[in-house]
Amino acid sequence: MAAIVRLSSVCRRGVKPLFYQSALLARPVVVFHKEQQLHPLTARIHSSPPLYAGSDSNAASLHWTAERVLSIALLALGPGAYFCPGSVIDYSLAAALTLHGHWGLGQVLTDYVHGDTKVKLASAGLFILSTVTFAGLCYFNYNDVGICNAIALLWSK
Repeated sequence: MAAIVRLSSVCRRGVKPLFYQSALLARPVVVFHKEQQLHPLTARIHSSPPLYAGSDSNAASLHWTAERVLSIALLALGPGAYFCPGSVIDYSLAAALTLHGHWGLGQVLTDYVHGDTKVKLASAGLFILSTVTFAGLCYFNYNDVGICNAIALLWSK
């Protein structure tokens, strides 16, 4: 701004700088043809309508918040599993890890699987995978040493 003020003060005195002429300043940088239409940026962005929730629903916001709460809970369960291993922490880890994986893979499916039949098959496969994962972790917690002790055994060797 200081340079513009100085140029304007020089121009008032009758001195015209070389590149401060009205003909140079009046020319547009980009010339549009008459048949070319200008579209705002938002006119080119297309979004699909929500499939499962109404437009006034806040389900996406609640899901996002739940994902963040689960991530923070997983951060807290790590030290908790180290300092006080037990069945409560084992089953909490089983549920939290399964849900975290289910939501993460669900987002991958949402991004990369298209078509009604493929989406239904992928969702069913994800549900089966998550169920088997949770059942396997619960079986491991009940019939073996548990998640906390298993990780401690891995680190001890």
